Amino acid sequence: MAADNAVERPADPLAALADERIDHRFKGLPPDAEGLTVGELAAQRRNLFTGGFTTPVLALSAERLEHNLALMEAYAERHGLAFAPHGKTSMAPQLFRRQLDRGAWGITLAVPHQVRVARAFGVSRVFLANELVDAAALRWLAGELGADPDFRFICYVDSVRGVRAMHAALSEAGATRPVDVVVELAAGEGARTGVRTEAECFEIADAVAAADTLRLVGVAGYEGEVPKASTETVTAWLRRLVALLVGIDEAGRFADLPEIVLSAGGSAWFDAVAAVFEEVPALSAPVVKLLRSGAYVSHDDGHYRHLTPFNRVPQEGALEPAFRLWAQVVSRPSPEQAFTNAGKRDAAHDLDLPEAQVVRGEGDGGERPATGIAVTGLSDQHGWLSTSPEAQLAVGDWVGMGLSHPCTAFDKWQLIPLVEADGTVTDYVRTFF
Repeated sequence: MAADNAVERPADPLAALADERIDHRFKGLPPDAEGLTVGELAAQRRNLFTGGFTTPVLALSAERLEHNLALMEAYAERHGLAFAPHGKTSMAPQLFRRQLDRGAWGITLAVPHQVRVARAFGVSRVFLANELVDAAALRWLAGELGADPDFRFICYVDSVRGVRAMHAALSEAGATRPVDVVVELAAGEGARTGVRTEAECFEIADAVAAADTLRLVGVAGYEGEVPKASTETVTAWLRRLVALLVGIDEAGRFADLPEIVLSAGGSAWFDAVAAVFEEVPALSAPVVKLLRSGAYVSHDDGHYRHLTPFNRVPQEGALEPAFRLWAQVVSRPSPEQAFTNAGKRDAAHDLDLPEAQVVRGEGDGGERPATGIAVTGLSDQHGWLSTSPEAQLAVGDWVGMGLSHPCTAFDKWQLIPLVEADGTVTDYVRTFF
């Protein structure tokens, strides 16, 4: 028998987030909010700049978040794509819910812990963009699938050994429902995970067919790993992925399926994915064309600002950067240098440094462009600024910075203020990393 996974959960776990008490765990929040619930603090609609918030504090724009959610919903619908946005970007169930309410098929995740978070908050469809060979996680999954007939789970397989490991663990767990899997095609030699050759893909399909604990439902991959990626090379790989799907279907490996799954799509090449997926011919069952882009939810002021497909197809719209990190100038040792109190613990820095955008002078209540101010480095708890003669900057000023790479911005903050354009904080987004 599969393990009993019965867990006491609130009737509405998202609503229960509002009952969490504010305390020392949540940086940037007003000290005088200690002991209030998140819902009580949100109801006060405090102003980010005058309501007692401490720096550094990360703010998520309410208007830009809504814009991005609506834009990608419309994009997926326009191109006939099912959308399973990658939840590892935010690990925020409140945002998962808004994505699902915007028509998302489900949520993509990367590791078992993230799946458990999603399930705890009622996500009923999960695409795990990874091969799952952890026996303990597979025991949990078997129980979860057995307990909830409405739970749909799909994950990668990319080796015969992995298939055998999954089958052994699921068999030992007494799995009562087969786990749906898709063969992951690698993006090329030397790329990340995935099967390197089509011949190996068919060997894996045969191994899945021999395992009654698994069911082959499609193929998938990640075009962002294509070496020297360009529209031409990415398109060529996507057509190879489609050809693999057609070949496996012609070989009868998708017999008796209600639908076949074809999945790709990060945040840099979803225009190519949309174009190639439109070429998919009729198969033995309807094809779910599953897009997995995740960074769009907040977008950014660096990496994805440069890579977004909307730069190539501006007629389709434009994402808006929704994050701004506010830090305070704590030292101005020379006319050429200043230091803020936000460092590596607070700002994404794995791809690009933060970008100084605006300054709020202490007590003046207004914003001005961060002219002549550049972030040149980060220590653990300090930001290094270079300042040219035209910079107007004093100790106590707040500097608003754009960030690069959403995935490593969300993970540094457990509770993120959702802020309207006038500074009013309307809600708080809880993350679970």
